[in-house]
Amino acid sequence: MDIHSKDPSNDLISSISKQAEVVVIMVPFPCQSHLNQLLHLSCLISSSYNIPVHYATTSTHLRQAKLRFNSQTHLQDSQIHFHEFPTPDVHSPSPTPDPSTKFPTHLQPSFDSSIHLRQPMAALLHGISAMTRRVIIIHDVLMAYVVQDVADVPNAESYAFNPTSPFSSFFDGWQMMGKPSLKEPPPKGLPSFEGCFTIDVLTFIALQADFLKFTTGYIYNSSRSIEGTFIDLIAKDQFNRNKVNTQMWAIGPLNLGADYDRNNSNSPKHKCLEWLDKQAPKSVLYVSFGTTTTMTDEEIKELAMGLEQSEQKFIWVFRNADKVDIFTGEVMKEKLPEGFEERMKEVGMVVRDWAPQVEILGHPSTGGFMSHCGWNSCFESIALGVPIAAWPMHSDQPKNAFLVTDILKVGLPVNKWEQREEIVTSSTIAKVVRKLIASKEGEEIRKRAEELGASTKQAVEEGGASRMELDSFIAHITR
Repeated sequence: MDIHSKDPSNDLISSISKQAEVVVIMVPFPCQSHLNQLLHLSCLISSSYNIPVHYATTSTHLRQAKLRFNSQTHLQDSQIHFHEFPTPDVHSPSPTPDPSTKFPTHLQPSFDSSIHLRQPMAALLHGISAMTRRVIIIHDVLMAYVVQDVADVPNAESYAFNPTSPFSSFFDGWQMMGKPSLKEPPPKGLPSFEGCFTIDVLTFIALQADFLKFTTGYIYNSSRSIEGTFIDLIAKDQFNRNKVNTQMWAIGPLNLGADYDRNNSNSPKHKCLEWLDKQAPKSVLYVSFGTTTTMTDEEIKELAMGLEQSEQKFIWVFRNADKVDIFTGEVMKEKLPEGFEERMKEVGMVVRDWAPQVEILGHPSTGGFMSHCGWNSCFESIALGVPIAAWPMHSDQPKNAFLVTDILKVGLPVNKWEQREEIVTSSTIAKVVRKLIASKEGEEIRKRAEELGASTKQAVEEGGASRMELDSFIAHITR
């Protein structure tokens, strides 16, 4: 489809924006965790502050973001105006496990094609800017190239949304910039996180960095209650480089409003939640590796055997990584060891479709989370007081895993990044699961996780640190 085709939603711009003093345009990166965080922020700004929000992405990724959103009620109640750009014509191969890298290289064509959204995004920006006093673009840091035309619009400002943890961002800046300006070294004991990205994605990231000069400030889906030290270090580093104070707001967690549907009798209950209702408190391990992880047959076998040997209850979301277009082509079904599900039918549940992660983590029967440590998953688990068995795969995940296990101490490592080329054995998996769910050490870790979760929840309440930072951001853009 022609990427320069007319956006049919442009006809709504004048009626939507004519009376608005300030209008926000959200520009997410076309990958599930990125789409999800900015959709949460869109709901929050639209519903809580009554500011018009326009969420703009390709038609395929908009459909994906809406379908998988945690709270359909919250989404329907918000006044978000959605703009569907034509989806670039790119190859959408099925993910295949690659022993040399866990990075989802099959998604790289989609990442690269996102730069073609610059022209339709510029048209949307100019159309809205003519109808309002100020346009605020909140864009994923990986969409800086796409929104570069904000520099040519006098009444527009852009703010970069960073979907990764401040700790990860701090470390990346410290490492990639050659430790240029920080007088202090990074925290002692940091391992090397080499090999997290492919050359292709590093090239793409470098392209975005060139256009972050047009950014007015940065927004993080995090909380000072857990990452205040690293937020301050990033701000100090920015000042040392640029000799100006860079505005930063830590406003997370964004997902706590997503559980509105739990008590809605009209919402059908997922089968795994019904199963959880029958289990003892804090007895179940939730296992999920996100939307960009593809495991080898050997890894699947070892994980299945490890869960069986642990003798602990579990819910395992067993699905392949997303394709570029999740709605086309046949979905590959990975195979479990023969007889596994039959043997485990009284102990665990295998879920092969999309699972309600926030509801699962918030359920009183859930006692732990074996995770790839994507920031969405980590922060959801932290906010809901659930300890993590950390098994990072790529990107920011190894840094998030280190934050969880070595800094916050609310989790245990399943596989450390420096041992990533080694197969994680079933005995190792079983040992970690038992320790997390059924040991005194696990109880102590769970207690720390629950305490951290309570402070994280408090941060978004009236007078809390994150709520005050979001209020500050809204006051700034509506000044």
